[in-house]
Amino acid sequence: MSSKDQLQRFIFDQADVRGVLVGLEQSYLDALERHDYPAPIQSLVGQMLAAVSLLSSTLKFDGRLSLQARGDGAVSMLMAECTRQNHLRGIARYEDELLLDNSTLPQLLGQGQLVITIEPDQGQRYQGIVPLDKETLAGCLEQYFAQSEQLATRIMLCSGKSQAAGMLLQALPSNDADQQVQDYSENWNRISHLGSTLSEQELLELDNETLLFRLFHEEQVRLYDANDLVFQCDCSKERCLGALRTLSDLELQQMLDEQGVIEMDCQFCKSRYLIDQVEVEQLRMGVSDSSGSQSVH
Repeated sequence: MSSKDQLQRFIFDQADVRGVLVGLEQSYLDALERHDYPAPIQSLVGQMLAAVSLLSSTLKFDGRLSLQARGDGAVSMLMAECTRQNHLRGIARYEDELLLDNSTLPQLLGQGQLVITIEPDQGQRYQGIVPLDKETLAGCLEQYFAQSEQLATRIMLCSGKSQAAGMLLQALPSNDADQQVQDYSENWNRISHLGSTLSEQELLELDNETLLFRLFHEEQVRLYDANDLVFQCDCSKERCLGALRTLSDLELQQMLDEQGVIEMDCQFCKSRYLIDQVEVEQLRMGVSDSSGSQSVH
């Protein structure tokens, strides 16, 4: 796969269908580097990162899109985020027990929900929820688009030891009302069928132009410029202080009395922030000054 750590959109000029391809390598490895995940968890994190990258391709404002899967199984939580700037991060929580490599999504997560959240920097937060009742993460996301967005969608996700990748195909409403029903059905059925022939090996190994030509060489496909994807965590001392503002003075003082300083760890990148008595006093007085902040990686 030559299109590493990139997201690239494409469109079928005569079919009212759009598509997105994403390939992750260094960004995927960077997300895994800070966590000692078993192989099945690594695979799920890779798929979550690929999925959130695909979905974030629709963002037209500053903000972030996140996916969160919660269940009552051995894996209690999966989460991945992507910002408008194509900054990725992801995390998993699981029980310390043996996980089989061939376990399916329901076997690992059990009963639960998949939550899609869109958070603009300015504006209203949007959230969609679907049950985790499909065999794959891709299947759950396809169900979300069918039910919540009423858009025919096909998604493929895969991940290996050092790479993750994904492809999204989605039917768009036709501008021609008279031919919308017939063309929509015929075009979508043809293109989604061709897309379903893509193998995981091809998705992981082929560059985007070769992949699209192999699948859709009889279609008119327009490929847009690629956008780079990177792992980047936006944790900071300021965000930690913001979280502490929700606590009472008594709770803050108790934490200081017990530990000397308040330690706050970022679950995504493992950075540790140390907040001392002076900073807590500034927080109480409404003074924001993190110039002397400490973080430990």
